[in-house]
Amino acid sequence: MAKTLVRFDWAMKRLLRQKSNFDILEGFLSELLKEDIKIEQILESESNQEMAGLKFNRVDMLAQNSKGQLIIIELQADSEKDYFYRILFATSKAVVEHFQLSEPYHYIKKVYSINIVYFNLGQGKDYVYHGKTEFRGMHTNDVLGLSARQRKGFALNQVYEIYPEYYILKIDKFNDLAKDTLDEWIYYLKHNEIKSGSVAKGLVEVQQKLEFYALSESDRAAYLKAIENTTIERDVMDTKFEDGFDKGRQEGEQIGLEKATRQGILRALQQGKLTLDEIAELFGVSLQTVLDVQTTLPD
Repeated sequence: MAKTLVRFDWAMKRLLRQKSNFDILEGFLSELLKEDIKIEQILESESNQEMAGLKFNRVDMLAQNSKGQLIIIELQADSEKDYFYRILFATSKAVVEHFQLSEPYHYIKKVYSINIVYFNLGQGKDYVYHGKTEFRGMHTNDVLGLSARQRKGFALNQVYEIYPEYYILKIDKFNDLAKDTLDEWIYYLKHNEIKSGSVAKGLVEVQQKLEFYALSESDRAAYLKAIENTTIERDVMDTKFEDGFDKGRQEGEQIGLEKATRQGILRALQQGKLTLDEIAELFGVSLQTVLDVQTTLPD
């Protein structure tokens, strides 16, 4: 029997900030970034303030990559209509918050923005997107690179390694076919369960630590309340959409009816077989409406 696992986006806010649970985040990040990631600490800032709802889950981490470099990783799961602008703001804020103006600019830490989205963001067929900054020649189309001196001084190989990189995981686009270890993680993110035979880093820890009945009583209560709030919010949004759709359809039908009526009045006027009063009675409109249509007749 499959274990009842809690949602990852909720765990981000309440459980995964605890040092004892860093191994879960480290496993996920290592599979996504294709290198071993070690979390040093959770960065406490305005970015990490706890929100009441599920849709504002975000955590910033100071981590060490396989080269021993300190990097900032921002992991978030939001559902905002201006989401592309949201991640731009968040990465810019992360850069500024964790840099001292008295330091040399090459002390600015690399930022990875990792975004787990459960809604239809933009247009695209894939379910994992990666964005990075490159400078291309407008005439030669070559990629601007670092000089030998810069590569040695910065301990980097490419210019894009300086700038923030973005990962967007569109969970709703995943087709449930796990072809690699990252897909095994995405399967969990989508279904809140782990596919049989999964070997991805961190998923064993997910089964052990994010099992609903293994949580404390207070955590179980908080989780159920969060899910209830999310369900209510979704129902409200669905109701608003349905009400808006019905209203739009009714308005559309009304507009169509009015247009058809005006066209009928216009034809009756052109035929000249009925009086204005008879036309008004035939179409169930006022005499003034018939007169208004009459003014549109060509001379």
